[in-house]
Amino acid sequence: MAQQRDQPNSEKISCSICLDLLKDPVTTSCGHSYCMDCIKTHWDGEGGKRIYSCPQCRKTFKRRPDLQKNILLAELVEELKKTGLQAAAAAADHCYAGPEDVACDVCTGWKMKAVKSCLVCLASYCENHLQPHYDSPPLKKHQLVEPSKNLQENICSRHDKMMEIFCGNDQQLICFLCAMDEHKGHKIVPAAVERMKKQKELEVSRLNIQQRIQDRQKDVKLLQQELEDIRVSADKTVEGSKEMFTEMMHLIKKRGQDVEQQIRSQQKTEESRVKEVKEKLEKEIRDLKRKDTELKQLSDTPDHRQFLHNYPSVSALSESTHSSSINIHPQRHLEDVTAAVKELRGKLQDVLKETWTNISLTITQPDVLLSEPQPEPKTRDEFLKYSTEITLDPNTAHRYVLLSAGNRKATLREQKQRYPDHPDRFTGSWQVLSRESLTGRCYWEVEWSGLGVVVAVAYKNICRKGNSDKCEFGRNDRSWSLRCGPNRYKFSYNNTKTPVSGPRSSRIGVYLDHRAGILSFYSISETMTLLHRVQTTFTEPLHAGVYLFSDGGWLFSSGATAEFLKLR
Repeated sequence: MAQQRDQPNSEKISCSICLDLLKDPVTTSCGHSYCMDCIKTHWDGEGGKRIYSCPQCRKTFKRRPDLQKNILLAELVEELKKTGLQAAAAAADHCYAGPEDVACDVCTGWKMKAVKSCLVCLASYCENHLQPHYDSPPLKKHQLVEPSKNLQENICSRHDKMMEIFCGNDQQLICFLCAMDEHKGHKIVPAAVERMKKQKELEVSRLNIQQRIQDRQKDVKLLQQELEDIRVSADKTVEGSKEMFTEMMHLIKKRGQDVEQQIRSQQKTEESRVKEVKEKLEKEIRDLKRKDTELKQLSDTPDHRQFLHNYPSVSALSESTHSSSINIHPQRHLEDVTAAVKELRGKLQDVLKETWTNISLTITQPDVLLSEPQPEPKTRDEFLKYSTEITLDPNTAHRYVLLSAGNRKATLREQKQRYPDHPDRFTGSWQVLSRESLTGRCYWEVEWSGLGVVVAVAYKNICRKGNSDKCEFGRNDRSWSLRCGPNRYKFSYNNTKTPVSGPRSSRIGVYLDHRAGILSFYSISETMTLLHRVQTTFTEPLHAGVYLFSDGGWLFSSGATAEFLKLR
């Protein structure tokens, strides 16, 4: 005991700035001691004010004091380190509750970390105060769980009673007084019984997820093989064409280069399409695995009330976005192209008029047929067969664009949103892009209000920074847009604007056939009227987007809204 009394007190030789043992201790003229680096840093921050003060007593100095090492304190610090008290103090600090920890409800003063929470007492306990729950027979019957800050969620806010009953009619936990009051006559069961029922449903969901993971992994392998077939087919066709065009006269040399260019372009388009489907499947696999982990964590939750509280939000499974069947065709090498090139050798004079058309059409035939070509829709019911649910990507939204309704609605707001920094975010134009990349046949509708919006599609690599034409929809070769206002429409691509006539409507339908290169905009009311149709070649997957107009300047009171509607 005498030795313990002789040991220096760690708190008395700790720096009040860093709260650690003094390092190179110095003492000011007012008698307070600090780490040399700590007090220097503190005074550096005050230098701009031309005032230097003691952090503890606030005594001010006319000029910055000169600092010299306090040898006595330095020796005391070294002595404290030798006794091992510093390690003991650190261990004690590790046991105290911090801002992110659950604190013991019984401790007074400096609270210790809780090791368990009691669902009966509705309190959390440290190791010492938890001991009665292990020793006292009545307390042994209480249910202990991992420390939780949400114990009050188990108490009925109306009757201040434990919620131990589950109402099947309202799908919520209630107390026994609720069961005899507003839930009287409802189908009620003990929470533990409902937990067992939901637990079985959860296991079925997990089995379904695991089967879907296996199916998607098989599809990914098939698509990987298809990518290799496309590459081999394109390479072989290019090499064969080169050999035959070498034998021809300079008259067809130019056409040989054109053939190679089209083959490579088609190869890129086909590979991009297959990679896109492959990425979707791989993302679905990752999402399913993450969902399985969430379900496993929910399944292992010992508190059945917490389980039932979280069950509705965790157990729901999203619909699969892709068919489980992938049609892979046998390996092909564009034999028709080769045959057409051979035919050119005997038709030098007519090649530009006749044979070139056959070559071009043969090359551009789809090689990967995930779905058979179908005629373009004519009626709205036919368009709805290709309806695609669009959600907006918060990482792309301008900070004055508020997303709501499950990220399907965009609203121009006066208040800047607290979005984190992200390289995909538009910084100059009040616009936002969809999460989903669009290939194949897609149809969606946008309901808008306010002064006007721009309904658009764009490649993912469109510029995001600043107010230049490279960023705004319709002002570059990376996007196509339809401007919708109260009195007019206007189509834009690559900064070329085309006036569009048609009936005014607050709902715009957009149809995309990526493979055919068709993009159409429709006015939707009681009838469906074509406003503008584009025929082009899309070389990359597209994303849906909207640009919102305000009433000018920085006034947003009349700002626009645009919502991507659920059509199914």
